Amino acid sequence: MKIKLTICSLLVSSLFYSTLQAQTAGTVTNYVANRAPLRQNPYLELPLGAIKPQGWLREMLIRQKNGATGNLDKLYPLVMSKRNGWLGGDGDQWERGPYWLDGLLPLAYILGDKALIAKVKPWVEWSIKSQRADGYFGPAKDYANEPGIQRDNTADWWPKMVMLKILKQYYSATGDKRVIGLMTNYFKFQLKELPSKPLDHYTFWSRYRAGDNLMVVYWLYNITGDKFLLDLADLLHKQTFDFTDAFLNTPLLSQDGSVHGVNLAQGMKEPIVYYQQHTDQKYLDATIKSYSDLRKYDEMAHGLFGGDEALHGNNPTQGSELCTAVEMMFTLESTLEITGDVNYADRLEKIAFNALPTQIDSNFVDRQYFQQANQVMLTRHTRNFDTNHSGTDVCYGLLTGYACCTSNMHQGWPKFAQNLWYATPDKGLAALVYSPNDVKAFVADGKEVTFKEETAYPFGETIKFTLSTKAKQLAFPLHLRIPQWCTKATIKVNGQVVLEPKGNQIVQVSREWKNGDVVELTLPMHVFKNNWYENSISVERGPIVYALKIGEQVSHVKITDKDSVDYGNAYDEIRPTTPWNYALIAQPDNKLNEHYKVVTTGTVASYPWSVNNSPIIIKTKGRRVPSWGLYNDMTGQLPYSIGYGLDAEKEEDIILIPYGCTRLRVSQFPVVW
Repeated sequence: MKIKLTICSLLVSSLFYSTLQAQTAGTVTNYVANRAPLRQNPYLELPLGAIKPQGWLREMLIRQKNGATGNLDKLYPLVMSKRNGWLGGDGDQWERGPYWLDGLLPLAYILGDKALIAKVKPWVEWSIKSQRADGYFGPAKDYANEPGIQRDNTADWWPKMVMLKILKQYYSATGDKRVIGLMTNYFKFQLKELPSKPLDHYTFWSRYRAGDNLMVVYWLYNITGDKFLLDLADLLHKQTFDFTDAFLNTPLLSQDGSVHGVNLAQGMKEPIVYYQQHTDQKYLDATIKSYSDLRKYDEMAHGLFGGDEALHGNNPTQGSELCTAVEMMFTLESTLEITGDVNYADRLEKIAFNALPTQIDSNFVDRQYFQQANQVMLTRHTRNFDTNHSGTDVCYGLLTGYACCTSNMHQGWPKFAQNLWYATPDKGLAALVYSPNDVKAFVADGKEVTFKEETAYPFGETIKFTLSTKAKQLAFPLHLRIPQWCTKATIKVNGQVVLEPKGNQIVQVSREWKNGDVVELTLPMHVFKNNWYENSISVERGPIVYALKIGEQVSHVKITDKDSVDYGNAYDEIRPTTPWNYALIAQPDNKLNEHYKVVTTGTVASYPWSVNNSPIIIKTKGRRVPSWGLYNDMTGQLPYSIGYGLDAEKEEDIILIPYGCTRLRVSQFPVVW
């Protein structure tokens, strides 16, 4: 059987982009592509529901269904159906209801769950039917900000941006053409009103987050071809906070307090989204530099940055908001589709497999508002955060910290599942992010195929793809990502090695496929380290960061004071029962595998993200540092790692487990020699 192998190195992203040409929708793919003059993207989102998670990932979605995502209207008064403004009530008319729906709707259609779909439909129906003759839709009066005082809500653009994303997803799942009519009329309303009532007319949220609005404008343009949408896109870009200039020419990311963390996570996609219409190199440069500067000034081992709530550097005791995690994931998913750059898929997996699972408890009800990369005491206490909320920010609870995350956390796993696969303009398929799933899609000249993806990834190294098709033979390319951390992968087709590519690229396997063909991708994982704040190190293997295993004592606390209205009526505090103040022993990079012994259980539990279910542990040696103690119920100042001067005790055996399995942890360690 003839096999054609192509390696698409994406190290120099601008060269790759320049090979792609703008096309009229539908002429290069089985799915809607960018119309001229928009630049063609290398990858195209599949319809909602085409990808069905399996294994541990499906278990995450089932826990959402049975937990807060499926029941938030019973748990959280602000989104209770009878009162919410997005159902015509006099309750919350801002972001909380739409935030919830932005995760509930994709969850419902990915699972094909009739009960969840029935819960979603009234919100969608009310939103569509609320549209006025002038094009505005949604609640027209806002009662929430100042009790007893109503204001005209039509120029508060922000909550409608969330609902636009929801309606886009709804159309993807159902094809309901009413969505196209609603958006066309609403965008005409925006084009008319924005000059006199700009994005920041009432609040600054819209000015930072309008990249989401812009994405939907381009999506609609690709369907309808209405030229006024491109004018609206230019106007939205002009009124949006200038991330391009800020990333290229200001100290935005090196200056504490310069920007709200969630605004950054959500808004930093705007330059690359706008690049689709105006292919100026500065938008690419700004996007690349933003991630480089985040890594330099603000990032921590788990893949997020200090933002508690404003930007707050890279000390591993600074907090990172749960809203930041899910919004950053969506930004990376959107950027990956537009750029095809391996870096964004690597970053996405790091957040998804480390930061996200630990910040939401196993019941998918309780969650943390802020998480810390080094986190050894979860108590009600004021910490060194930019903003404190009654001291409950790191405690697990439904409403601890601040309740925006209670509504917004639901989009993380469903949208991650939705972005495991993409269609390609060359009528193929691309597996760019890995987890167990089944995908059904059209390839070649409209032929339907299914790939069953079986894997223990991110804990296992092998990913097996089995093709099902009714065609006798079918020619199309299969794109596979080789992560940057992988030194050399192996690709087999029907048991035969066809390629052994190096990391940090996307490989295309083009051939005449037949029913039952099997592709095996092996991504060998090795222990490596990264350097962070105060020259500390993290221990990593594949996409997973490993953290110190710490014993836990959990206390359930009921709130009886006035704060219970805002922070719930209960939360969990967690205290350590074993020592935590260990330094790791310096080892050369080429000796890490000798000193970090990887031990696997051989199985991955349906829910792997807990101390007891950890599929992998790493055994190594550490030395306690007596001078490194608690401060403000958190790790004190991290000792600077240098070759002398750090007083440490004798060597001890310690165990590291996946970051996502921890609730107490040290993931950025000082080093002793």
